[in-house]
Amino acid sequence: MDLEIILKVGAIGLVVAVFNQILTKTGRDEQAMFVTLAGVIVVMALIVSLMNDLFTEVKSVFNLY
Repeated sequence: MDLEIILKVGAIGLVVAVFNQILTKTGRDEQAMFVTLAGVIVVMALIVSLMNDLFTEVKSVFNLY
């Protein structure tokens, strides 16, 4: 699962970088910024869900319920 998440983040970063370059070269800087922002939000959503799983696991290990 760890490698899967790393590959997802890398793929999202690669796609965002390509779209950002294409949009910047065509003079659409605002859209390029929004694509970059959307990529960051998607990656942060992935990380937040993983953090939730981590905290749930820590609670269950230490019986904090």
